[in-house]
Amino acid sequence: MSYGGSVVKAPLSAAEVLRQLRRFLLVLSVLLFGGAIIELWLVNHTDGWLQWIPFFLSAVGSVASIIVLFRTQPITVVVLRVCMVVIMLGSLFGIYQHVTGNLTLEREINPGASTSRLIKRSLQGGNPLLAPGILAVAALVALCATYRFEITGTSSEDIA
Repeated sequence: MSYGGSVVKAPLSAAEVLRQLRRFLLVLSVLLFGGAIIELWLVNHTDGWLQWIPFFLSAVGSVASIIVLFRTQPITVVVLRVCMVVIMLGSLFGIYQHVTGNLTLEREINPGASTSRLIKRSLQGGNPLLAPGILAVAALVALCATYRFEITGTSSEDIA
C-alpha cells in the first residue's frame, strides 16, 4: 500500500519478530565467540594446554550457534543448549584459574600479606577476573535465542 509516495508495510507477526530476534541473538553469539578467539590470540593466551581451553570452547560455541542458525531442529537446539552449559562451566573454571593465578603470584611476591590484601590482589591481579566471563555471556546469549523453543514433536521452528 502506498500513501503519498511512501510505502506502508504491514506490521510483523509475533512469529516473525521472534524469528528475527532469535537470528540476531545467534549471530551476536557467534560474533562474541569469534571476538574472544581474536582477543585470546592477540594476548598470546597459548602457554600450556589450559590456556587453549577457551579457544576450543569458543570454537564449539561458534559452530553450535551457526548450526542452529542454519539448521533449526530439535536435536540441534538440544546440542546447542548442552554445549552452552559446558561453555558456561568452562567460563567459571577460567575465572577460578585467573583468581588462583593472581593469588599464587601475590603469595610469592608478598609472603606475609594479610588475608584481606590477598583477596584484593587476587581480584585485581594481572589475570583479568572477568575476561573468561565473555564465554559465559556468549553462551547465555545463544541460550536466550532458544528460549521456549519447542524440542518435542517433529515440527521445527525456522530461525533463519
